Order: sequence, then structure tokens, then C-alpha cells
Amino acid sequence: MTQSLHTLEAELITCRKCPRLVAWREEVALTKRKAYRDQAYWGKPVPGFGDPYARIMVVGLAPGAHGSNRTGRMFTGDASGDFLYPALHRAGFANHDSALHAGDGLALRDVFITAICRCVPPQNKPKAAEIKNCLPWLQAEIDLLPRLEGFIALGRIAFDALLRLFPPQERNQPQPKFSHNAFYQLGDGAPWLLASYHPSQQNTLTGRLTEAMFDAVWCQAGDLLDEGRSSPSS
Repeated sequence: MTQSLHTLEAELITCRKCPRLVAWREEVALTKRKAYRDQAYWGKPVPGFGDPYARIMVVGLAPGAHGSNRTGRMFTGDASGDFLYPALHRAGFANHDSALHAGDGLALRDVFITAICRCVPPQNKPKAAEIKNCLPWLQAEIDLLPRLEGFIALGRIAFDALLRLFPPQERNQPQPKFSHNAFYQLGDGAPWLLASYHPSQQNTLTGRLTEAMFDAVWCQAGDLLDEGRSSPSS
């Protein structure tokens, strides 16, 4: 039985359960992008990271081919992270407004960042069976966050996956529907769920997700937490 986030991470990074994803993550790490030719790619499953006493878990889709699959840390080194971390910094959940690599000094407060899939999928599209294979890792992280109060799902796939882990408790209870900044209580004693469009360039460059829209999500998340949250030190 996993006893800590550290031991869970050691187990997770050895996972080879999905042959298609294993082959793709390793191919990307070998061929690399020209801009990162001199860098060693992570090329393994990417664990979650953040405050071990986080009250909020942020759940994305999967590592980016030349972002997390290169750096080994969620939302680090790519355009999605370039949109996410400034928002976290503005809301007081991060001490820096950027994430470049695992040793850059970034510290999160009250937030733990993870994803539905831990290996980069071809065309950023994991298969249903691959998502199913990976969900136990997410459940294990959830179980190891003793102060967890709620989730922020970045995108519909993350939203739907969390509902698989926390289905409506009443048979006739309406199924929560994904929409930006939608809020749901997942049941008595269960965490709440707050939805957001994913901060991918597909959304941010088209204006589907603006800075103001994203800030509204983090503002609502802060309001949902208990009083007394302090900003992380610089």
C-alpha cells in the first residue's frame, strides 16, 4: 500500500501499462524538438506535484509532448503553463508566475496539480482505455491529500473523469454538465468540483478562454476555501 506522495511517485514513473503511450512518450523524448535538442527529456509518466496539504486539486488532461514530457513536471515548459501559472500567482496560489523546469523554485500553496493521463498521447488524444488505466493513479493522489476540499477540472475530459470517481449519489440526481466556471458539490462529505476551459492555445489564442475568465475561476476557488489562506512566500 502506498504510504506517501513520494512513494506513489516512485511507483507511478515506472508504469508501462499502455503500450501506445509508452512508445509515443519515448519516441518524442528521443527525437526531441529542435529548440530543445540539447536537453534531456523526461520521457516517463509525469506525477502530480504541489502542496501536500493542498485543499484544491487541479486536474488537467495529459502531459504536453515538449512540455511536461520534457521537464517531468505538470504544466511546465509549455504554452498551457504559461497561461496557468500567472493566474495562480495572481490569485496567491503560486510564488512565481512562470514554470520553466523542475528546479526553478516554483512553490504552490493550497494547490496540487495533476492530470487524468500521465503519459503524453499522440495528437493529445488519449483513448478511453488509457484514461481508465490511469485513473487509479489519480485516485491514489486524492487519497493522499488529507485536506482536500475541491477540484478544478481543466477541460471536459478531466471533468468527466472526476465524475467517474465521484458519481452522483442519488439515482435521480441530475448529471453535472461541463461549462466554464460551473460549480457542483459532488455529495455529502465529497469534494466540490469547479470547471474551467483548458488553458491550451486552442482556447487562449482564439479567445474562448481569456485572462479575465480564467481569473474568475481562481477567484471563486479562493472564495470556496476556508478563511485564513495566506499567500506563499516569494
